[in-house]
Amino acid sequence: MNFISIDESAIYYEIGYSCDNGLLLSLGDERLFFTDGRYELEAREAIRDGEIIVTNGIYLEANRFLKGSSIRELIYDPKEWNIYAFNTLTDGLDVEFIPEVDLSHRRRVIKSPEEIELLKEASRRGREAFSKLAEEIDRVGIGESEFRLKYLTTSILSNHGDYNISFEPIVAINENSAKPHATPSNLTLKRGHLLLVDAGLKYERYCSDRTRTSYVGDNISFGLEQRFKSREMQRVYDTVLKAHDVAISNLRAGMSGRDVDRLARDVIESAGYGKYFVHSTGHGVGLDIHEMPYISPRADRVLEDGMVFTIEPGIYLPDRFGVRIEDMVALINGRATIL
Repeated sequence: MNFISIDESAIYYEIGYSCDNGLLLSLGDERLFFTDGRYELEAREAIRDGEIIVTNGIYLEANRFLKGSSIRELIYDPKEWNIYAFNTLTDGLDVEFIPEVDLSHRRRVIKSPEEIELLKEASRRGREAFSKLAEEIDRVGIGESEFRLKYLTTSILSNHGDYNISFEPIVAINENSAKPHATPSNLTLKRGHLLLVDAGLKYERYCSDRTRTSYVGDNISFGLEQRFKSREMQRVYDTVLKAHDVAISNLRAGMSGRDVDRLARDVIESAGYGKYFVHSTGHGVGLDIHEMPYISPRADRVLEDGMVFTIEPGIYLPDRFGVRIEDMVALINGRATIL
């Protein structure tokens, strides 16, 4: 298969290196990586089985190469390209560009045992970071705003710069937690509040993703066992935890993403909170924080061994509070293993 990519994760998956100005041409067994002189030394050290072409214009140079080649068809993912880059690449070419949405995600959807180990290690380090974060919030976080708590979360998850973070952390208190992707506010944390944290780190470029909702009592914990003073908060939390547990314990290889979403959604709907579960139950995780497979009401792809994805049901009561609980799982021997 002949294909072209400018996506960093896609390129890294194919040749073991990528940067923010790179283009990969994969032509059968031949791999050509176009970049500029800033990255030449690193690329030569890291790339496996590929030729490096150093240029001041990766799209123009790829265009020149293709004009002198016998290539007549090339697959690409239209999600990767802006109009300027694609027009520059294709100008004057007698090549048919065949769109395939999510091309790299489809190639990466089944993780190798080595990739699953990297994801497991990322998840383990993420879990340890959550434990440290709970200690630090107990020590210095009470009275701080969501802005400051997000900064603290980023620092702890990255181990003060040792790791990249998977995405900008979500740190939300009480009514702000009713927004699934809440942005930080000036709300300050006090004992007795509800606190939601969604965060992850990267290990060897592979992502972790975890959400915990905690009662901020005398001691803060991001464990699954939580006891709220509010009876309604407790009921909502217990419902979300049950949906999380039911989905993980009952999902099997051979089910579709829609089937697994239904496992979690049935629990929440039965408790009377169906309209407050406003997002899908999960998504794949790998080199990108959102990959295939998707666990949603529209996802008909069959789940197979080697797939890694999140289970993250939630209930969000507008202007009051929200609860989400998220873990990453891998399908191994037909069943879900929490990473």
